[in-house]
Amino acid sequence: MSKHLISLADLTPTELQSYLDDAIRIKKDLRAGKAQPLLAGKTLGMIFQKPSLRTRVSFEVGMLQLGGHALYLSPNEIQLGVRESVPDVARVMARYVDGIMARVFAHADVQTLAQNSSVPVINGLSDFSHPCQGLADYLTVYEHKGKLAGLKLAFVGDANNVYHSLLFGGAKLGVHVACASPEGYGPSAKVLDIARPFAAASGSRITWTTDPREAVLGADVIYTDVWTSMGQEAEAEKRRAAMRPFQVNAALVAAAKKDVIVLHCLPAHRGEEITDEVVDGPHSVVFDQAENRMHAQKAVMARLMA
Repeated sequence: MSKHLISLADLTPTELQSYLDDAIRIKKDLRAGKAQPLLAGKTLGMIFQKPSLRTRVSFEVGMLQLGGHALYLSPNEIQLGVRESVPDVARVMARYVDGIMARVFAHADVQTLAQNSSVPVINGLSDFSHPCQGLADYLTVYEHKGKLAGLKLAFVGDANNVYHSLLFGGAKLGVHVACASPEGYGPSAKVLDIARPFAAASGSRITWTTDPREAVLGADVIYTDVWTSMGQEAEAEKRRAAMRPFQVNAALVAAAKKDVIVLHCLPAHRGEEITDEVVDGPHSVVFDQAENRMHAQKAVMARLMA
């Protein structure tokens, strides 16, 4: 098992599946009222360059439920690479805590933390990857579909860090991943080059189109995310104009399978990338998905930090 969780591309299919299996068991035990002191006496240091509802609450409550403690460090307290170099932050924190979670802008920062830390580092989000979200997403799909291999997941919108994690995870788990994005916002050659060998081994199909309806035909899962992420505010109007035809609305959902489920990693910009009718409708599982961030991350922390 890898010492850190930086990207789902770094995990073997067996490791990836083991995280999902652990999350299912941990969630079941919690629902049954069983104590879970897997990390009793352990501390997770949480570095935040970006604010978050789900990431902070899910990690903090998850650590509490596992018998440990989570320490929140705000952007002003750390200032990675400004007040102190990233390697020095890693070396110092590793003397105090049993694990580090980092929610950062630059993927290189979380990689550097991992390279210089003697304790496990968990990527809570970077501009390249969102592995904890990807684990929660596939946990949610499995719960609702009873399997993963052979399913079709259609990602509609900007092929961003969330898409990367869905692509890497799907390629390893045998999920067919279709992406629909405007020209200029599709998957990068670098990301596709990473994913294709995994897909070849699992039988997963990877496709990209500029037609959202084409992407969702036959889809078991439709996934979307915000059109403008933190740090991209200057491009907001340009992005809205390009992405408008890629809104996940009732008409687009109707083009997929009748039992399609709709996912969104939240927060949702209702009326932009997704409509109220969909996010609050019968196909939506977005709040199951939000809950599963905690269960998936508990599985990661328990395995890396115990």
